[in-house]
Amino acid sequence: MQYVYVALDRITERLVALKTPKNHSATKRFRRSAVVAAKVNHPNVAKTLDYVREGERRYLIEELIEGKDLKAALLVSADFLDPYLAAKVFHHLAKGVAAAHHAGVIHRDLKPTNIMVVGDYSLSELKVTDFGIAKMAGEELLEAVEGGDASMTSSQTAVGALPYMAPEAIETPKEVGAPADIWSIGAMMYHLLSGNYPFGQGLKAVPQIIAAQPPAIPVFLSSNPQFSPLASELMGLAISCLKKNPQDRPTGDQLVSRCSELCYTSSPRFRGVVRDFQFSAFGFIKTLSGDVFYHRNCVYGALPAVGEEVMFSRYVGGGADRALPVVRLKN
Repeated sequence: MQYVYVALDRITERLVALKTPKNHSATKRFRRSAVVAAKVNHPNVAKTLDYVREGERRYLIEELIEGKDLKAALLVSADFLDPYLAAKVFHHLAKGVAAAHHAGVIHRDLKPTNIMVVGDYSLSELKVTDFGIAKMAGEELLEAVEGGDASMTSSQTAVGALPYMAPEAIETPKEVGAPADIWSIGAMMYHLLSGNYPFGQGLKAVPQIIAAQPPAIPVFLSSNPQFSPLASELMGLAISCLKKNPQDRPTGDQLVSRCSELCYTSSPRFRGVVRDFQFSAFGFIKTLSGDVFYHRNCVYGALPAVGEEVMFSRYVGGGADRALPVVRLKN
């Protein structure tokens, strides 16, 4: 929908994100989108700073977020997140979307590439972006849905959004409301927790989304008693967002309230390589600042092999620091 540049604000001497529409059709709606974006003011939402018209060109100026989108930051190196980190993402994402709904703004195009993360797996910041083009994206999605299969597959916006689109966004796209954003949150959280899309990808996902049958829950979420309570609670909350009837889904405020009751750690994350694993019970992770001890019960998901990279939090222990949780990363 837009080109994005890093620019220098010469008055405030700070770097900002400068966005401009890619085509004439989008240009005509860009100012309206800027006004919509400026209504939302929350730490978990990218802040709109200004709107400028220079000749026939329009520019939206936003705060520059020095990070990566959620997909690039969290889903490239790992298939899924441990429940502690997933709970932190869920909580901040819910707060940003709830703030937008309070301002009367519906995103319509929530997906991992529209969420920015700072601090890699340590997640020092999370911000929802592109509220400014949400209306335009919604209109493109409407055109794609009404245009049939060919339009759905040719629209880059539709292809990226489809795994997280609510049933009503496909069946009655002109009537999409705030519950559609809640569905998208649930679909993303299911993906982050399980490593799978709840209803698949591409056009094959459409009938599954419309049917809205609760997706299967992977066994590993509940197989380790150390993580099972929080993982099960999070997955249950994500599934509650995926109700066919929009009125049966929780509101943004209800999601924030539920997430605020979760018990999860926000400790920073580190990367290391498994140095050894002894007696099928414990081992050590090699890091630049020394070895870290871990037990198999502290591993979420499949056990890593010696030489594989892992993500973990570390805590002071006798002799060597202790790692919890430990998640195997992709090689």
